[in-house]
Amino acid sequence: MNLVFDAVLCLLLLAGALGVVATGAARPAVIAFIGYGLLLGLAWVRLAAVDVALTEIAIGSGISGVVLLRCVRALSATPKSPVPNRALRPLAAVVSIAIAVALGAAVLALPEPAPTRASDVAAALPATDLGNPVTGVLLVFRALDTLLEKVVLLLSLVGVWALSRDPACRGRPDPLSVEPAPAPSAFLARVLAPVGVLVGLYLLWAGADHPGGAFQSGAVLAAMGLLLVMGDQISIPATQSRGLRLMLLAGPFGFLAVGFAGWATAGVFLGYPPGAEKAVIIAVEVAITLSIAVTLGLIVLGPPAGEERS
Repeated sequence: MNLVFDAVLCLLLLAGALGVVATGAARPAVIAFIGYGLLLGLAWVRLAAVDVALTEIAIGSGISGVVLLRCVRALSATPKSPVPNRALRPLAAVVSIAIAVALGAAVLALPEPAPTRASDVAAALPATDLGNPVTGVLLVFRALDTLLEKVVLLLSLVGVWALSRDPACRGRPDPLSVEPAPAPSAFLARVLAPVGVLVGLYLLWAGADHPGGAFQSGAVLAAMGLLLVMGDQISIPATQSRGLRLMLLAGPFGFLAVGFAGWATAGVFLGYPPGAEKAVIIAVEVAITLSIAVTLGLIVLGPPAGEERS
């Protein structure tokens, strides 16, 4: 039964990928892309990579889908939308197939058993008191990479804000819609947002011992914030708000502060104080979640319009 399910899922993934690239209109292509991301998340679940599945659904399908839909709307409002060169499609197909074949050949060429450091992680994980090996890898064994990822995410928002008409990046982003939110959207925002916030907080708290963590939690909380904005339940924040900018910096700079404190408490940069590793890691995850949620939401909303001055 599992083999049949997996075979059907593979066929649906291929059909979804073809649907994305073969659809001529932009909006249907984006909708197909969102559906493909959901299928891909299910595939990661079948591979027992639940953390990756949560990230794929929240970021690869959810947040990215909303950004692409906004791009489609912006392009449709321009007098002449760019038309892709149809002659490049066969070349793109050939390149994509070549990359897929190369990746498949690389995977099949791996020795048996494949090289892995999973046993080393499993042996060292009890010292952190963490039950989720993914969190252990991200916050302990490759903490510097995780810190830099948060910095890159913040720089992505800086790039979006650089498109603002105001050099000081002040004001509020343009509204997602010029029309008032319809009654169903407002109702869904009021009903779903509290549940989504609870789910996001659960993913944060459970991430230390079960699938979840800061990125998945931050993405869900960002989605709930956008849902409230689209339902006219909250207003878009002003980007010059000191509190908003402190929330953006809380994750990267909080993580960096813990890293420098590691020299005093553990004798190494990004080390954790012995006996309090889990508590400090959870505190770092809370700060990171806050920054991720605010950063992702602001990236989707776009650059500030610059009409407000303080």
